[in-house]
Amino acid sequence: MFKHLDQRVGVFIDTQNMYYSARNLFKRKVNFKNIVEDAVAGRKLIRAMAYVVSTEGREERPFFDALEKAGIETRQKALMEYPSGQKKADWDVGLAIDVVQMLDTLDVVIIVSGDGDFQPLVDYVQSRGRMVELMAFGKTTSSKLTGLVHDFTDLSENRRRYLIGPKLNEHGQEKSQEAEEDDEDLENFEDTESISSSFFMNPEDSVTDQEESRTRRLEF
Repeated sequence: MFKHLDQRVGVFIDTQNMYYSARNLFKRKVNFKNIVEDAVAGRKLIRAMAYVVSTEGREERPFFDALEKAGIETRQKALMEYPSGQKKADWDVGLAIDVVQMLDTLDVVIIVSGDGDFQPLVDYVQSRGRMVELMAFGKTTSSKLTGLVHDFTDLSENRRRYLIGPKLNEHGQEKSQEAEEDDEDLENFEDTESISSSFFMNPEDSVTDQEESRTRRLEF
């Protein structure tokens, strides 16, 4: 897609979608600063907004500060916990409303998310004569979205630029140096016919987990 310096752009980041996509696919965190920089591509940035969830403990405060230091505004919503134990914090509607409200000041809307629920928003923005660009990790991005937008950037194709930090464990916490080294040993180990795939996972792991693990080893 042709991009010119006079275009006014707005960047809208579905932070939860990006965080879990990067964690599940690569066990890494996202470099939002580089994403916004490449999204703007030298054009006129009107606003860059990240939609985030806050908890009572506020452990995420350093992350919010890092976003704001990078010139990314944060729109915060408290995590709701219900008596049933269910937790919820959905920003889809809030993000969509912000896009609609700012549309008169934008030529290009850039959505940083792979969530297919944004399809109606994309349709509306395009019906108003605006361009829509999408940035997300290909494997966790709705094909409906990629087929609609004017331009799609698969962040998986440049992991060195768009991912950051040490690997994360299953709880989203940073792994120790020893754990990372163990992972690297597994990833660099060449599979042979004499070694069963069960060497890499517990017997109780599901078939889906096994396939995902094999894919992850091949990707690095």
